[in-house]
Formats: sequence, structure tokens, C-alpha cells
Amino acid sequence: MKKDKIGRLNAMTVDVEDYFQVSAFEDVLPSEKWDSIELRVDRNTHRLLDLFAEHNVKSTFFTLAWVAKRCPDVIKRIVSEGHELASHGVAHQRLTTMSQEQAKQDIQTSKSILEDISGTEICGYRAPSFSVNENNEWVYDILAELGFKYSSSTYPIDHDLYGVPNWPRFKYTRPEGIVEIPIPTVKNKGKNVGIGGGGYFRLYPYWLSKKRIETFMQQESAPYSFYFHPWEIDPEQPKVKDAAFKSKVRHYINLGRMEGKLISLLSDYRWGTMQDAYDLKFD
Repeated sequence: MKKDKIGRLNAMTVDVEDYFQVSAFEDVLPSEKWDSIELRVDRNTHRLLDLFAEHNVKSTFFTLAWVAKRCPDVIKRIVSEGHELASHGVAHQRLTTMSQEQAKQDIQTSKSILEDISGTEICGYRAPSFSVNENNEWVYDILAELGFKYSSSTYPIDHDLYGVPNWPRFKYTRPEGIVEIPIPTVKNKGKNVGIGGGGYFRLYPYWLSKKRIETFMQQESAPYSFYFHPWEIDPEQPKVKDAAFKSKVRHYINLGRMEGKLISLLSDYRWGTMQDAYDLKFD
């Protein structure tokens, strides 16, 4: 018998990209090679949709337009089952590597493709690899100009690949009119510690991840949000042999345990879309 889930509504989010599209592998698997690689994101995302249906969970799917064009059935199922579709850019190129004009073209193209395939308005955006910082705040002007309403593109931690540790930790409205929803953190000895999902969730045993989530919920009144990727439930994915050792460790650690942990997470908390969990109401 399924237990009743109580407590606040939290946001479940999925960054829809395939294993070969992650930033850690971009040097050895550039986008020019992607069309020659077998897709796994479609079957993995369908598996996630099955799990969400079994646990009565709604989620926001931040989706690459590159994936949407090749897997339109996945996009249509996301929307038809009541989930939220949002943008993750076209091909997972980090904003920190783009000019303003290139970023605008990427974000505009992604929105257009996702809307054409899904038949729904795209209101949310997540930058690949949380690549928004003090050097490219102009992205919020672009998002506002293109009709986006909110972003979840910042992670206020110190990290070797991304992070804006001095930026706000909770939902706030930018001067440009865009609502920004950072990835969750907890305070530990005055330092922000990431607890939003991803590799941290795969690294730690579930009891420890749950303890960290409970700490957030005890300390803060804001919703918790969780992010992960379809490739994280796919331990049979091909190994990228030429990638850096550190990247391979981060990518492959505990893939075989991820689905079981995810099922526990779905069972233990109430989950909804970003718009529902954060009470985002747009005219």
C-alpha cells in the first residue's frame, strides 16, 4: 500500500539531454558527432514518465531542442500527461561560451522548436550547466524580450565548473522582470552547500541525501527542488573512454543505484512542477 505523502509541495525537474551531451564530454564528443550516436534519451525519459505516473508525480522537463526534434513523441507525452515543458537551450552549449547574439539565437530557437512540437507556451528556462553569472546577466534581458517568465539557471555554490555563491539562494524577481529560482542549498559553517540533486544524490547513500533534504525543510520555508537527467537511470549507457578521469568518475558513479533512490524520493515527498511548487502565476 502506498503511503500518503504530506508536507509542502516541492519541484521535481528533469534536464532532458542524452549522456553524450553533457558538458563534461564536450571536448571528446562535440555536437558535430551527435547524429552518429545512438539515442538513449527517448527510452530513458519514457521510463521516467512511467515512474512519475506510478507515483502520481508531476515534473518540469527542461528539454534540449536538439532532443525535441528527434524525439517528438517524448515531448508530446510530457505535455499530454500534465507535466511542464521548459527550455534547456538547443544543444547544451553553455552561455558562458556565447556572445549575446549567439545566446539570443539559441534561446529563441529552442523556444520556437519546443512550442511548435508541443503546441504549448514555453515559460521556463534553465541554462546548460547553470552557466549564468555576473559576466552574462544580460541573458535575463533576452529571456524577458522573448517572453519567458522564469529561469532556474543559477546555483549559489562554489564549484569548479559553475556557481554564483554570493547570489540569492531563494526565488526572487530580477530587475528585468524574470523570476529566478536557484538550485537549493543549505548553510554549513557559513558556506552554501548544494543539495539540489545531480551527482550529489548519486554519490551519497539515500539516507544521507534524505537527511540533507530534511535539514533544508527544517531550516527554510521555501519549496525544495530536485534536478537530475534521464541518463542517470541508465547504467548500461556506453562508456566515453577518452573523457578526463575526473569527468568519468562524476558521470558514472552509482548509476546502477539511481533508479532505486529516485523511487524512494518520489515516495517520500510531494512533487509538482516548478510553476505549481513555486506558485508562479502569469497573466
